[in-house]
Amino acid sequence: MGKSRSMRRKAARARKACVVLGDDQLQQQLSPSKQPPDDTKSAQPVVTIQSVDIETDVPLINGDTPPREEPDVLLDEAGVNGTRTPTSASGDTHFDRLSVTQVPELAESTGDVAEKEADDFSVAGGYEPDSESMQDHHDFRHRYQNHHLDRERPQRLPNDFTQDGLRKRKRGSRPRDPRLSEYPPLDNEAGRKARARERQRANAHRAGGIRFAPWNIPFRRRLQIVVVMFHCLSIALGVSIFFFLCAIPLFWPIVIPYLINTLTSKAATDGTLRSRSERFRRLRLWKLFADYFPIRLHKTHDLVPTRKYIFGYHPHGIISHGAFAAFATDALGFSTMFPGITNSLLTLDSNFRIPIYRDYILAFGIQSVSRESIVNLLTKGGLNGEGMGRAVTIVVGGARESLEAEPGTTRLILAQRRGFVKLALRTGADLVPVLAFGENDLYDQVSPRRHPRIHRLQMWVLKTLKFTLPFLHGRGLFNYDVGLMPYRAPVNVVVGRPIPVRQVRENEVLDDEEVARLHEEYIVELMHMWETYKDVFVPERKEELKLLDW
Repeated sequence: MGKSRSMRRKAARARKACVVLGDDQLQQQLSPSKQPPDDTKSAQPVVTIQSVDIETDVPLINGDTPPREEPDVLLDEAGVNGTRTPTSASGDTHFDRLSVTQVPELAESTGDVAEKEADDFSVAGGYEPDSESMQDHHDFRHRYQNHHLDRERPQRLPNDFTQDGLRKRKRGSRPRDPRLSEYPPLDNEAGRKARARERQRANAHRAGGIRFAPWNIPFRRRLQIVVVMFHCLSIALGVSIFFFLCAIPLFWPIVIPYLINTLTSKAATDGTLRSRSERFRRLRLWKLFADYFPIRLHKTHDLVPTRKYIFGYHPHGIISHGAFAAFATDALGFSTMFPGITNSLLTLDSNFRIPIYRDYILAFGIQSVSRESIVNLLTKGGLNGEGMGRAVTIVVGGARESLEAEPGTTRLILAQRRGFVKLALRTGADLVPVLAFGENDLYDQVSPRRHPRIHRLQMWVLKTLKFTLPFLHGRGLFNYDVGLMPYRAPVNVVVGRPIPVRQVRENEVLDDEEVARLHEEYIVELMHMWETYKDVFVPERKEELKLLDW
C-alpha cells in the first residue's frame, strides 16, 4: 500500500512537471527498489516519457497516445474531415465524413417555388453585407460546412450541440463557438394558459366518449371561436357569395368585369402591395384569432430595416395558422418587434384566382409564392426602391410537409429544398429560420405510416394536381373532440438569427458550393433553435425533430 501511494504521488509530480526523463530517471521515479544492474542499463533502449495521461495516470511513452473515446466532432482547420457520431437510439443523427462538394445533388424543389426558376431571373438592385459580417459568416462555415444529411435516418443536431457536448466543452475538450450561445431564454406563457384550459376540459360533460363544452364559457372565447371559424371557411364563403351573385342577372354588369379582373390581375405578383391594408391587418378580430389557440411570436435577434429577408417557416402544419397570425396580421406585434420591416406571407398562386377570397387575402398583404412575385417584392419598393426593408415568408415544406403533420411530432421536408437559398442569393436577402413549436398539434390526421394506401393516394394527388388532400379532424363548435375546427393548442413562433447572404448578380453564375453551404448553415441554425427551446415549448413531444426526403 505504501509503495503504491508513493508511486501515485510521484506519477502526479511527473504529470505536473511534464518533463522529459531518461531511462535512469524513470526507474528512480517509479520503482527505485527494483532498478536493474548497471551492466544491463546500457543494453536497453532509452525510454522517454513525454507526458502522463491525466485521466488514467498512465505514462505516455515515445509519443504514444492512450486509447480514448473519440470526440463527437472531428474537424481540421479547414473543416473538411466532416463529423462523426455513434449510432444509438432512434432519433440520433448519423453524419458521414463527406465534404460539401461530395454531398449528392438534391431534387429540384423548394416547397411551392419551382427550383428551376431560381436560376434564371434578372435582379434590379440589392445590397451586400459588410466585410466583417461576411468574415464571421465564413468562419462559421469552416466549423460546420460538412454537416451532411443522412437520407435514411431522422436528423438531429450534431452531438456538440447536445447536453453531452456541452459537458465536454466545460471540461475543456474544445472551445464552444460563440455564435451558438446567442439565443435568449423565452417564456411559454401560451403553454401555461393551454394547460389551464385542458384541466377545465377534463371535467367537461361526456356523452358517447365526446366531451361537450359547458354553456358558461366566457363571451370572449365565444368570439374567438367565431373568428377562427370565419377564417377557416373563408374560401367556401367567398365562392358561395360569388355564385349567389352570378345567379342574379341584376349583378351581372358587376360580376363579369370583376371575374375578368380576377383572371388577369397581377396584384399578387407585381410586388407593389397596393391592395395591402394596414388598418385591416390591425383589426381586433385577428387578436381574437391569435388568442384562440393561443399563438405567440418570439423575437430572438434584431432585424435591421436596411436589409431584406427571406423567412423560412417550419413546419407547414395542416393550414399554417401560426404563419397567418404572425406574418399576415399584426395581431402578435410584428411591426413593433421588427420596426421598418414589411413582411409578406406567400401562398399558392391559384388562391388568387378564387373570387372574393383573393381580395380577402390581398388585404392582408399576402402574395404569390411564384418566382416573379418574390423577385419583385425583394427588388422593388422598400426604403430605397430596391427592396430594402422588405421581407417574404415562405412555408418551405409546402403541401408535402402537411402530410407529415401529426401532434407531438416535427418532421420537416427540407433536405432536398434549396430553391429558397438560390432566391436569397439572387436577391441579396438574408435567410431567417422560423420554427413554430406546436403548429402540428392543431389537427389530427390519418397517419401515413399506419395507413400507407391512403398515403399513396395522397401522394398521387399531390404529384398530379399539385395540391394535397389531408384527411383531418379537430374539434367542433360545441365539443372538444369531433369537428373541423383546430384544437386550442399553443403555438410559439420563434424567429431565429438572420444568416447574411451576399447577392449574386444577374451576370454571375451561382456557385453550387455556396448554395450548399448556406443551406447547411440554415439547417444547423434551425436545429440549434430546436435544441434550445424544445424543452420550453414542447416538453411533452413524442419524438425529436426529423428531416425527411421528398
